[in-house]
Amino acid sequence: MHNNIIYKDLGITSYKDTWDYQEELFQKVISAKLNGDTDKEQYILFCEHKHVYTLGKSGNRQNLLIAEHVCKSKNIDFFPINRGGDITYHGPGQLVVYPIIDLEELGVGIKTYISMIEDVVIEVLNTYGIKGEKDEKAMGVWIDKDNPTKARKICAIGVRASRFVTMHGLALNVNTDLSYFSYINPCGFTDKAVTSMQQELGKWIDLEEVSKRMKDAFEKIFDIKRKTKLNNIGHK
Repeated sequence: MHNNIIYKDLGITSYKDTWDYQEELFQKVISAKLNGDTDKEQYILFCEHKHVYTLGKSGNRQNLLIAEHVCKSKNIDFFPINRGGDITYHGPGQLVVYPIIDLEELGVGIKTYISMIEDVVIEVLNTYGIKGEKDEKAMGVWIDKDNPTKARKICAIGVRASRFVTMHGLALNVNTDLSYFSYINPCGFTDKAVTSMQQELGKWIDLEEVSKRMKDAFEKIFDIKRKTKLNNIGHK
């Protein structure tokens, strides 16, 4: 993989600000690629969001179970966006990661890329003694996926790619307030539960430590080789 990966820790951010920033970096990477830059900078953004529901381009608005004015009264933003997937929630205590990378440098297609993202999350969960699993019928990372009465989702994944450059990414529930999922059909499902690392382990989890382990997992799964230590740079 590429040596010139820049990690940026954005802290707690509004969804719209981060989406705009993603688009800026996304266009920057595409432009560099079209100009033949073989040493272009690429990015992996880490953040927590303020309360927000996002609806993928193929999603169904009916999976938002409350009216948009009720969202506003609860200080929850709502955005239809240009990633794949249906509706999901982002909020404090959830680790959100947005890779903006060139898949052609990896030599993989979008399906394999999504599988690699799932592998990254499974690797992180394993370090905490949590067994994450893939489901061929449902993108993301699950626990007890083969048990209909216990299957629960711990990480949502939704991506967009243009000219094989990616944006959007994953949302791992760490210490997330899961009550916010009760106002939606998460990822369009009406019969599956959601969970968090905190709920699975019965204790609060250090999100900064999860971020560090996530970076290590990205380097392992994506074969990112560091020339220098990680660049943890604030938003702009």
